[in-house]
Amino acid sequence: MPRLRMPATVRASLAAATALAATLSGLGPASASPSSSAAARAAEGSLGYVAMGDSYSANVFVRPWDDRDGCGRSFRDYPHQVATELGLGLTDVTCGAAEVQDGILGPQPSKKLLGPPTTPPEGGWPEKPAQLDSLSPATDVVTVGIGGNTLGFGDIVTQCLERGAASFGLGTPCTTHYSRGEGKQWLDAKFAQLDAELGVMMNEIGDRAPNAKVAVVGYPAIVARTSGCSWANFRQLGTVTKGDMPWLDSLERDLNGRLARQAAEHGATYVDTYTSSIDHGVCASGDQKWMYGVKDDLTGEGDQTDPPAGLCLEIPGTGASCTFVHPNASGADNQAQQVAAALEPLTRKG
Repeated sequence: MPRLRMPATVRASLAAATALAATLSGLGPASASPSSSAAARAAEGSLGYVAMGDSYSANVFVRPWDDRDGCGRSFRDYPHQVATELGLGLTDVTCGAAEVQDGILGPQPSKKLLGPPTTPPEGGWPEKPAQLDSLSPATDVVTVGIGGNTLGFGDIVTQCLERGAASFGLGTPCTTHYSRGEGKQWLDAKFAQLDAELGVMMNEIGDRAPNAKVAVVGYPAIVARTSGCSWANFRQLGTVTKGDMPWLDSLERDLNGRLARQAAEHGATYVDTYTSSIDHGVCASGDQKWMYGVKDDLTGEGDQTDPPAGLCLEIPGTGASCTFVHPNASGADNQAQQVAAALEPLTRKG
């Protein structure tokens, strides 16, 4: 049988999506200035709260965001909302593209600071210190949402986009790749690395902030429901086949399960943001959609933009920015609701 040739438009969109996955992953920011200093918190009598994590905790692409350091941290991210609701003194060091090693345990290199804005200044963004450096014995509350980038979620979605385009939306090519042979070996190694690094991270949090109440925040649902999803719709999952979406969901549930186990093993609280968002993933429509697709319209207050540039311009569709599968403003609000509900009993005075 002759080899099928991918249409030029699909080849162009896949080249762009591949580059985006490499640069905007973040199942997946330098810190904005802390909401208050330690001295001010002490004077106010408020609890000191340090928020750590990747782009899902920074809520990148939700306006308004901090555009000064390459982390893309939203001022509407769940750490800011939770701090306001519970009256906590916030130090927000969440950062887009952060990994457990390169971001939490160690510094986040300039090349792994991806915005928005996704076009860095001349010379790039400066390296960010390890997020753990923000902890101290005076820290009262810690949240951490991390793991997707260490697992290689961007690489995985890239494979699903490429293989889905090559199959013209048919079958389960991505599921097959990661269920056998080299694909399975690669993924097994990534999960083993993630488990080991998460264990080190949780021990370090306990050592550096021995008096803190710690919450591990899981990831919200991306594609728990496939109704409403269509192939080559880049406001959704682009050229990922519908047949591969259940596997992507199972991958996310596996990741969340590991985060929950780490929390339990280290005496921390696990915050489930998945269950409440099951019906609000990337396949939902209108106000029910709490998750950006590959290329989508921005949400949140203000008029900040991150115009498509470079290969992003080749992605079909009318979405304003290459948002690459992150919670939108409604998704951030739901995360905030779940985290606040989990932290409120831990921070209650008296």
